[in-house]
Amino acid sequence: MQHIHKFPIVDGHLGWYETSPSCGRKLGERLKGTHDFDYAIIGAGYTGVAVAQRLAELHPQTRIALVDVLGVGQGTSGRNAGFVIDVPHNLDASKSDVEHDRKLFELNTFAIERLRSFKDRHAIDCAWQDAGKYMSAHEESNIAGLKHFEETLKLGGFDYQWLEGAELKKRLGTSYYRAAVYTPGNVLINPSSLIRGLAHALPPSVHLFENSAVVSCDYGRPHRLNFLGGSIRAHTVVQTTSSFNEEFGHLSNRLAPIFTYASLSEPLTRDELDSHFKGVEAWGTTSAHPAGTTVRFTPDGRIFVRNTLNYERSLNSNPRGLNQAWEQHRHSFEARFPFLAHKTFEYTWGGMLCMTLNHQSVFRQSAEGVYTLVGCNGVGVAKGTYLGYYMAEYMSGLGSKRLDFILDNASPSWVPPDPLKGLGAAVRLRHESGNAGGDI
Repeated sequence: MQHIHKFPIVDGHLGWYETSPSCGRKLGERLKGTHDFDYAIIGAGYTGVAVAQRLAELHPQTRIALVDVLGVGQGTSGRNAGFVIDVPHNLDASKSDVEHDRKLFELNTFAIERLRSFKDRHAIDCAWQDAGKYMSAHEESNIAGLKHFEETLKLGGFDYQWLEGAELKKRLGTSYYRAAVYTPGNVLINPSSLIRGLAHALPPSVHLFENSAVVSCDYGRPHRLNFLGGSIRAHTVVQTTSSFNEEFGHLSNRLAPIFTYASLSEPLTRDELDSHFKGVEAWGTTSAHPAGTTVRFTPDGRIFVRNTLNYERSLNSNPRGLNQAWEQHRHSFEARFPFLAHKTFEYTWGGMLCMTLNHQSVFRQSAEGVYTLVGCNGVGVAKGTYLGYYMAEYMSGLGSKRLDFILDNASPSWVPPDPLKGLGAAVRLRHESGNAGGDI
């Protein structure tokens, strides 16, 4: 019997969830009693929902359970920055990786179009925008990172624009950034709204259980998942529980979970929008430095700020960490938008980045009838969508060149256990934060 000891919680005030049009709507039920299913998927984020969607398409007569410890949209899938990225973040400028980058781009665009089709078919209100993405730099020292990124885009044949000065200020409404690279294929969303819409649109063969924590697993045939006052027996179990996956007994020393934080401002007034953002379309920018700040100007006139990285052994935040993040967010916000220093943050929350050292995901059959799928490395909306889709195909015995590519890149590096993992993470994060300078 594998007992689960760490569980996700609601870390702070979840801005995307609470501003979602579907906030408060019940999507699934709490699991009680004994149930039998063909498949049980643990984790109702983008990865888990994608597995369920594809399994239901391939096997419409099977019974599928999708369970989550929180409400859909309250976990990692609803706490990210809301970028659905087409061009990979971690492009490498060496010519030997160009084909690899193009294959990732192909998978990402496949995921974007699949998500778009569900959004259109089911009229999901998620503030979807084909807005593209900026990668920006404030510090002169970090412009080298932009130049490096520009070179990778050239080598891969990707569309982009180099922006600086008055043109960049006109696009963003702030003169804080010295330069930026703009790529047009990225989509911006309210991530909580989209995942909730996708879950609501699941076919009847998928049974959704929210607020239902798996407290232990008895692996066998069938496998048994145990809950407070209930259980599921299933022939096949799929684990898509992000940074918590090592709790389930079939994965160890592969994940490097990093805690990060975000804040979302109150809406700007019409006068503030007219004064400072007249003619500015909603936008999002990542940083040219890996520890830098992600910023968005949203369609409803809010400013989103995400930064501050730390390692939390408990996999949950604490009030002290949230307050420190809030203080850093205020500094970053006011540096970029001094004319909005009077605006308050309506929401501040924390969430996990499920990282691996070499940026490869866990995508495998871990035991008979047990499949493990985690490690999206901060790009989980697109990556979780295509990994979930192809995991369902892998489980169904369907082969393809795309699946072969995924399997060839599913060997995450070994990570030392705690306390060495925590010490190593602390040193690395301090180093990166110190080098980021004004890009935080």
